[in-house]
Amino acid sequence: MTPIETDCLILGCGIAGATVAMELAVRGVRSIVVTGEDQPADTATARAQGGIVFQGERDSPEDLARDIETAGAGLCYRKAVEVVAEEGPRCVQRILVERLGVPFDRNEDGTLHLTEEAAHSRPRIVHVGDHTGREIQECLLRRLAGTPQVTLLSRRMAVDLLTLSHHSTAPQDLYEPSRCIGAYVYDAAADAVDVVLAKETVLATGGLGQLYLHTTNPRGARGDGVAMAYRTGARIMNLEYIQFHPTALYQKRGDRFLITEAMRGEGARLYNQAGEEFMTRYDPRGTLAPRDVVARAIHDEMLREGSSSVSLDISHKPADWIRKRFPAVDAECRRHGIDITSGPIPVVPAAHYSCGGVAVDLWGRTTVRNLSAVGEVACTGVHGANRLASVSLLEGLTFGVRTANGVAESLQTCEWRFPEVRPWAREEEPVDQDLLVQDWLLVKHTMWNYVGVIRTAKRLDRAHRILRDLAEEVQKFYRHAQLSEELIGLRHAVTAAQLVLTAAQRNPESRGCHFVRPG
Repeated sequence: MTPIETDCLILGCGIAGATVAMELAVRGVRSIVVTGEDQPADTATARAQGGIVFQGERDSPEDLARDIETAGAGLCYRKAVEVVAEEGPRCVQRILVERLGVPFDRNEDGTLHLTEEAAHSRPRIVHVGDHTGREIQECLLRRLAGTPQVTLLSRRMAVDLLTLSHHSTAPQDLYEPSRCIGAYVYDAAADAVDVVLAKETVLATGGLGQLYLHTTNPRGARGDGVAMAYRTGARIMNLEYIQFHPTALYQKRGDRFLITEAMRGEGARLYNQAGEEFMTRYDPRGTLAPRDVVARAIHDEMLREGSSSVSLDISHKPADWIRKRFPAVDAECRRHGIDITSGPIPVVPAAHYSCGGVAVDLWGRTTVRNLSAVGEVACTGVHGANRLASVSLLEGLTFGVRTANGVAESLQTCEWRFPEVRPWAREEEPVDQDLLVQDWLLVKHTMWNYVGVIRTAKRLDRAHRILRDLAEEVQKFYRHAQLSEELIGLRHAVTAAQLVLTAAQRNPESRGCHFVRPG
């Protein structure tokens, strides 16, 4: 099969990956954007409800940086925070407001409506109702669809990254420095693996929430990018810092729908099953405490009461205002028989955001040549040990622009040749689908019970034994089995789960959203 060649291969099309593709196109750079979903709009970006950080009244980059660093529990990389605080709001104005025309909510005088979220010192979040991410994602995809330099391939997923020293058929390339040259990409519709050769490769694969039993993340958020980067030899850091969103709609079956933090910012209250407002017992900021504090408080209340959820109530606000301000939450809750204008919403914590990932510099470059990472898969250091609300979209946008600049500069300065690469060796042994399902459940339950909201040394040790044995079994599958989306995803997931676990075991200090309880 003839390899596919391109200037830049971008794995993922959320706000970070789509911004890279859009900005590269402005410079005349060709890119192929790959997404594992049938619908490219099904991303973590599209699920972001609350909004994106902009600039409040009497606000400043210093004020925003201070809030980010406070939430990050002393672990933020100051230079990266300064980049986001200085450049981010300008990117929102230039790209989202002016270029893409995202229909942010406005006041009667035409100015952008600003709301406040937990741990922000003032209102500075712009939004489109409670479905901001969906509007941003759709605007980005419309722009890419009309851009001839961008080819968008859906229902494709990367199996592994290609490197010159490992995959070139030329014997002398073995001695070349580590350099990424593209990826093996599985085409689910054709049931075939393509060799995609690229001068530059960008990981924008999102997070890893699907490693957990309860998550707000989309189906493809399994840690694919982290796993592939690790196998390529890239530096991985801060993976112990997994943020659990405190309020996801609790249902006995089905996905956990995120209940936006903006609802608490607008005055929603948390109650336990006894009807007590409990948050002030845990933090003087009450429901507006950082997410990790609220998630642990809910977790402890549920354990103390033996309950399966707590209640989030905004029904003291006018019904018309609630429906207008939170239409997506209102519609989803009504679909499950819950009227948020007249009563509470049952909520539980859920895995939501990975603060760590593939280590990058201020231009998105990893420690492997010609490989960049951007968005949730990357660790810029902006979030430190805990992410401030609505900063992730801002980081994806800001570093999407910077990563595109870095890629464009590399394409102009580096000498390049497309090597001959070994084609994918196809295996035909069928895989028992029931075993794959069971293995996935084992990953999710192990990570939720032992590497979740609250961790202990004993829980982590047990998870280590379980995941070690599982990894051996999955690798046996992978060597001989016919490829499928489920098998590729499971292999990535087991690797990513082991990386999160190892990071947690190596760090005995509780900080931010990594909380280790004695025992």
